[in-house]
Amino acid sequence: MDMNELWGRYKKNQDRAAWEKIVGQYASLVKHVAGRLRLLLPAHVDYDDLVGNGVFGLLTAIERFEPERGVKFETFATTRIRGAILDSLRAADWAPRSLRQREREIAQAYGTLERRFGRPATDIEVSAELGIELKELHELECQISQATFLSLDAPLKATEDGEQVPLGMKIATQEGDPIKALEETEKRELLAQAVQSLPEREQLVVSLYYYEDLNIKEIAEIIGVTESRISQLHTRSLLRLRGHLLCYSEELELAERLTKKKKRAAGQVR
Repeated sequence: MDMNELWGRYKKNQDRAAWEKIVGQYASLVKHVAGRLRLLLPAHVDYDDLVGNGVFGLLTAIERFEPERGVKFETFATTRIRGAILDSLRAADWAPRSLRQREREIAQAYGTLERRFGRPATDIEVSAELGIELKELHELECQISQATFLSLDAPLKATEDGEQVPLGMKIATQEGDPIKALEETEKRELLAQAVQSLPEREQLVVSLYYYEDLNIKEIAEIIGVTESRISQLHTRSLLRLRGHLLCYSEELELAERLTKKKKRAAGQVR
């Protein structure tokens, strides 16, 4: 029985046997996603825990998948598996709050400087912006790499009720002119532009990892450096990229405030 028939039997009749075969067919996808993420995580993170949380993402993907849309299930499921694992990592965040704050400050410094200069900021410029020694910046980046899972999906700020909101959700839920015109495609375009602005070696690491699906060890062999150096380049590239998103988020908030101010002023005129 081919996969199309299995999907048909499950979606039309909720056939349990078909469901079990679909789960079995794509179980290896969970292990693949978990294995790639594991390479970027501290040593104490348990691989089996990642797989277990990834399974929830797979089951959600199977439930929500609509074969008639013509989207490959592997693509659809990978996003949800990865999202489920990231959610579990954030829920069990083991990094000290102070380190999370420093991570955000470093990313903000990269974003601010690169907007100001129109080019990648050097580590010397970033340390000066933060008012710390270059050695301390390098030590912080090393701690971030070892003790946290840096992700572009990380929450940018809390809402009034304390809920942490990732940038993607923030864009999707904005209302009013001109904010309502911003869509998820704009975020992807922003990231693509930011990746192109990375220093050459960092851009190569990001491209090989996220687009060519290579792991840290394979990338190290291609570039000819140690795996720890690749991890460092990966961390720094994500700090730069998150810095771009932080600056972009601030621009959205400013536009939103101006829009609300104009609406209030217009209401008073009436």
